[in-house]
Amino acid sequence: MEEKIKSTLEDLRKMLQDDGGDLELVSITGNTIKLKLKGACGCCPHATATLKNGIERVLREQVNPDLIVERA
Repeated sequence: MEEKIKSTLEDLRKMLQDDGGDLELVSITGNTIKLKLKGACGCCPHATATLKNGIERVLREQVNPDLIVERA
């Protein structure tokens, strides 16, 4: 499952990078994934929405519906 998470995050990074942002995988512990948003995403007021409504939603759809994404 870890490889699928990493692969999916790489695809999502490309979209964030197009907007001047980026993400860094900090840890995977059980079903909890900790990410650090960087660049424009790091200080964006919509960062929480990006994590929950964007990244977490995609990971749940493509990898495992029990995954939880948290900001590191």
